[in-house]
Amino acid sequence: MAVKLRLKRMGAKKRPFYRIVAADSRSPRDGRFIEAVGTYNPLISPAETKIDEELAMKWLRNGAIPTDTVRNIFSKAGIMTKFAKEKQGK
Repeated sequence: MAVKLRLKRMGAKKRPFYRIVAADSRSPRDGRFIEAVGTYNPLISPAETKIDEELAMKWLRNGAIPTDTVRNIFSKAGIMTKFAKEKQGK
């Protein structure tokens, strides 16, 4: 089972709101997920992100693959650099 960290679209029509979730790569975009890691709201300027850093690091350590968008969100939050430093330290 390949786990991905990806966005799940929520909200009304033309008013998107996203949850960052850990999900099986075979499940649909807005379907079943394993665990919610955070939220992302692109409508507010600047975009609002709330991420549970411990959960995100746990999933990255366990081999979850972030999508390109989630990788960019994590990079802006500093999670990817923290993960890279931790990985190099081992």
